[in-house]
Amino acid sequence: MAGKSAVKILVVEDNPAVLELLRKGLETCGEIVAATDGADALLKAIEERPDLIVSDYQVPGLNGRQFYEKLRARDETKKTPFIFLASKGDIEEKLRQFLTDGVEDYIAKPFFVRDVVARTKKVADRLHLEKLQTKARRPGVIEGRLEEMNVIDLFQSLEMGQKSCSLTLTHGKDKCQIFLENGQVYDAVLGTIAGDDAVYKVIEWNDGTFEIDFSGKSSQRRTTRSTQGLLMEALRLLDEARRDRGEA
Repeated sequence: MAGKSAVKILVVEDNPAVLELLRKGLETCGEIVAATDGADALLKAIEERPDLIVSDYQVPGLNGRQFYEKLRARDETKKTPFIFLASKGDIEEKLRQFLTDGVEDYIAKPFFVRDVVARTKKVADRLHLEKLQTKARRPGVIEGRLEEMNVIDLFQSLEMGQKSCSLTLTHGKDKCQIFLENGQVYDAVLGTIAGDDAVYKVIEWNDGTFEIDFSGKSSQRRTTRSTQGLLMEALRLLDEARRDRGEA
């Protein structure tokens, strides 16, 4: 997806075949920097300053915990978020109990690459929004293009970050305003359409602009589902419409 290079991801994996699979899969989430051992990963983390690190726990040189602790000891890298790939035993005995600050997720091995990509993408999208916020022209307002982050990405990022805001989407001459509280959609309006149906209409918008205003509120509550519930129903309706049109 265009614009994802705004997020730089360091992938640490000593198995060349697995590293290549991760590299190809995660290209949709951001710019990929790869390392094959702990020492190489430490150097690249310091030199490249990635926004996110996806690391196998058992790699030569430094294990995941040592790598994490060395980065936490440096001011420049102490806030870099991690996603760890590890055995269930390592997660429960060596990671989850001791590494909590800045660890976004623990993914148990063996894993499907698509699952790693999906879980990484949610974090990368949130980090992308945070970077846009630091560059905002107006305080408390983020602007961007739907070609860079589509509607589903935006919803999931705002839900994950538990954001309260208004989300204004424009697509050609159409404009939709959606309101969230702690990451949950509570109102939406698109012309004369309001509530759940307004959300369902905008899911297919892949071009146009978005604006997130963290001071935006609505006095009405016209949606009936959670953010995830709205997305699931919107995708179901979209699939149904495509089948009716004879599309694959």
